[in-house]
Amino acid sequence: MTRKSITAGIIALMAAFGCANQKDSTIVLHSEEDLAGLRLACPQGSYYEQHFSPRKDIELFIINSEADGLQALQQNKVDVLVTDEVALSPETLSRLGLKKAMRGEESFDVAFAVRKGNTQLLEQLNAFLSGPGIQDIMAYWTEGAEDCRPELPPASGKPLHCITAACLEPISFLGDKGLWQGMDPDLLRRFAASVGRPMEMSFQDLGSAMLALQTGQVDVLSGCLFVTEERKKSVDFSIPYYHCHPGYFVVDHSVTRRVSFDERLRMNLITESRWKLIVDGLWKTLQITLFSILLGTILGAFVCAAKRSRRKWLRSLAGFYGGFIEGIPTLVLLLIMFYIVFAGTGLTATVVAIVTFACCFAASSGSIFDSAISSVPQGQTEAGLSLGFTPLRTFIGIVLPQALQKGLPLYIGACVSLLKETSIVGYIAIQDLTRASDLIRSRTFDAFIPLVLVTILYFAIAWGIRLLLNLFLRKKQYD
Repeated sequence: MTRKSITAGIIALMAAFGCANQKDSTIVLHSEEDLAGLRLACPQGSYYEQHFSPRKDIELFIINSEADGLQALQQNKVDVLVTDEVALSPETLSRLGLKKAMRGEESFDVAFAVRKGNTQLLEQLNAFLSGPGIQDIMAYWTEGAEDCRPELPPASGKPLHCITAACLEPISFLGDKGLWQGMDPDLLRRFAASVGRPMEMSFQDLGSAMLALQTGQVDVLSGCLFVTEERKKSVDFSIPYYHCHPGYFVVDHSVTRRVSFDERLRMNLITESRWKLIVDGLWKTLQITLFSILLGTILGAFVCAAKRSRRKWLRSLAGFYGGFIEGIPTLVLLLIMFYIVFAGTGLTATVVAIVTFACCFAASSGSIFDSAISSVPQGQTEAGLSLGFTPLRTFIGIVLPQALQKGLPLYIGACVSLLKETSIVGYIAIQDLTRASDLIRSRTFDAFIPLVLVTILYFAIAWGIRLLLNLFLRKKQYD
């Protein structure tokens, strides 16, 4: 081995060692210019997305929530997460092995949003935010000050429907007994009580939440909203009640924090009775799935009858309906039904979801019924009629049992597909299984246990549907 090759080997080892140290070293930031060449994550629809999108020297990752951003940080998929400074407490950062690398110089006014033209509600809200005690409430949630909040008077009027686009402590989060807590819910609950109204709150992503406000589905939008000129064109903002700085968060390699599986299990399910979120989400998923299948099967029978009708216009209408439903993504149809078709009707989000999925299921089940009936040889019908049976008795006694045997496997698959499609109902503020896991992740920032548990439950429901319908098929075969 020559001296030149030995020197080259030493240089290569030193370079590799240096790269490893650089990878394991905590990122240091002094200004936004230091972000050049780094992978930056920011929440979708936030000010940060708009601010950093023009920069070509940054690899920008758009995330759905801060929980996704923290997961990406821990898995080394991104280098920096930028979000509201108040969104991540020192306790949370310490538990996750992260740190705040830099505080942004900008300061943003934070306010509540109401629908444009709702002048009365806006004036009431501004009068409340201008009153005494507001700073004590904010100090309690953001600075850990002494609890000086007054008792709430009872309220029994029309509920104040509020929606939050943030599910983070201390902004707004689901605490013990499934009650919304944090600075935004606390302020809105006290405002509602001051005008003699109880408060109801739900959680949606910012885009869906803004749409819900604009279409009149909710009264007030919260979630540490920055007041920007662009947003002022769509909604009216209250007077600011808080001033927020951006926070830039990175992995702290000087901290090695390992959480045992038992501790993670308690944190995700036992603490604050978070298992109740899973139970409530499971019941809501079952409710939407079963009622959608029942209503969709009835509608599917009518679609099948239309497909087999002697009237050409009925066959054309059934064909157009099936093509229309198949050509639209289920999520888009759900949003149209909730925010446009049934907007202002007073129907709950659950009822709208059931109607929407039933319409989708009717198209697929109608085609299954039609194909199953068509697969039965025409001679079976002719034989029944030749024996003196009526057309109805021939269909029920001869054609239908054979069609069930051939069509039920496809029908079972459609039922399972419908179950999986219900996971999108969180877009209209329904707390199903998927949304329950999101709410837990937003509190614990642990993706593994909530997602695995929800996966097992979805599989169990699908297995139960298959089992019940297969038992029905076997019973029919032996009858």
